[in-house]
Amino acid sequence: MSQCIRQPAFFFSLKRIHILASVLVFGGKMYSLKKNAIGIYEKAIPNSYDWATKIKIAKMAGFDFIEMSVDESDERLNRLYWSKEQRSYLRNLLFENDMYINSICLSGHRRFPFGSKDKEKQARAYDIMDRCISLARDLGVRNIQLAGYDVYYEESDEKTLADFVKGLKYSADQAMKAGVMLSIEIMDTHLCGTISRTLKYIEDVDSKWLNIYPDIGNLSQWTNEPEKELELGFKYIVGLHLKDTKPGIFKNVPFGEGTVNFEKLFNKINELGFVGPYLIEMWADNAVFETEEEVVERISAAKSWLSNKSKGAF
Repeated sequence: MSQCIRQPAFFFSLKRIHILASVLVFGGKMYSLKKNAIGIYEKAIPNSYDWATKIKIAKMAGFDFIEMSVDESDERLNRLYWSKEQRSYLRNLLFENDMYINSICLSGHRRFPFGSKDKEKQARAYDIMDRCISLARDLGVRNIQLAGYDVYYEESDEKTLADFVKGLKYSADQAMKAGVMLSIEIMDTHLCGTISRTLKYIEDVDSKWLNIYPDIGNLSQWTNEPEKELELGFKYIVGLHLKDTKPGIFKNVPFGEGTVNFEKLFNKINELGFVGPYLIEMWADNAVFETEEEVVERISAAKSWLSNKSKGAF
């Protein structure tokens, strides 16, 4: 006798499953996977504001996420030593406000690089990497952005470059254990100033856990053909920094006052089919007081300007 198998009440049709798969539930928010997420660099908001206020400002300005900074200052390096309670507090704060930290800009390796000939500094580089991966895992951060420097305050040579690659290989293995992506930023210095030069290190490490995070402002100063560079490394791109620059000036150039051809670059990015996150990189003037409303207005204006240039990509 054939049996009639009764489907349970919670059974979903394939169509309904497809609909549910098209969104991501993050902290109670139904987040559409069909649009490019847009984030703001933490340093765009004055240092005087605490995390609760930074999150509030980013939210009011219409951003989806914040990029956290772990730079070479003792203050921000100390984040790597946060307690479980401190990490839990920030993660809960993000959830409660439908906000997240998508990436960590780990520039602490500028002070403590893998390529350093000072063994104490080199050992610190490995410790920083381990601790940052742990922090990212605890906070739910998807990507750690690495500075493409073998050394910064020392002379570069074959040994520093070899040790840089060794450090990258170690980092990729550690990241794989935690399920956290690493990406090398296209930098303001020659070594990793273009995607083509950075690809050498991506290929040397040969790990799915190490990719590229282009800064189109930096890229535009190191090559006359940034569109070709984006095409060359497209399969490794996990996010894009948006920043204006001028020859020899890589920071604090107001949008529209630099030499980056945003229209041309966005056309190429759209042609390539990029649907990943964008991050607006800008800096607050911490010597000048800004109200919350003034910060919101400043970073909202940058987002609107770039959105127009991108034809509404975010």
